[in-house]
Amino acid sequence: MSTWIAIAAYNEEKCISGVIKNLFSRSYRNIVAVDDGSSDHTAVSAKKAGAHVIKHYTNQGQGAALRTGINYALKQGADYIITFDADGQHSVEDIPALLAPVTSGKYDVALGSRFLKGSNTKMPFSKRIILKGGAFLMFMFYNVKVTDSHNGFRALSRRAAQKINITCNRMEHASEIIDEIGRHKLKYKEVPVTIKYTEYSKRKGQSCFNAFRILYKMIVNKHKRMKKIKCAD
Repeated sequence: MSTWIAIAAYNEEKCISGVIKNLFSRSYRNIVAVDDGSSDHTAVSAKKAGAHVIKHYTNQGQGAALRTGINYALKQGADYIITFDADGQHSVEDIPALLAPVTSGKYDVALGSRFLKGSNTKMPFSKRIILKGGAFLMFMFYNVKVTDSHNGFRALSRRAAQKINITCNRMEHASEIIDEIGRHKLKYKEVPVTIKYTEYSKRKGQSCFNAFRILYKMIVNKHKRMKKIKCAD
């Protein structure tokens, strides 16, 4: 069975080589890195490290980069796809546990969670509040119950990857994926994962202001989708 790792990368020259080499050391060799219009040598570093590399010549956003990476993996015949961060936050050691529910055939999607027992993630209190609030809104908007509202570490079966349609180019794609899980009635399970917050990843991460911007776009996108459904009826 073929497992692919899809990495969206923007100006990650400093980290991406180490991330890819770490994946290779654990025998994950089907890796596609999408350089999303970086101004540094992200694409060169990823290619030297051994990944398949696709380059967006303009910055389109993480959602767009993941869409490109997932579509590429599907074309290569992937049975399972892991979405993985380029900045070193995700732990390769968590991949087997994340894949297990999906490879068992019982679930279509496994979602990483920083809030389940077994995760050793340490994060700022303000971020914890925002993420937990986001999880509540996910349930209110999409009727999908999760503990972690914006975790990019996930495993998809081929069926799920083909059904989930990422149209949001930027960070709100994570909310859209949850919406798609509910809309297609995909079976999902949360799995505890440990996210490593370094000074580098904190600088690259989402600000509190951006979290509210994502929330606003969630509301707008949900409204647009509901209008489309009504028009179709």
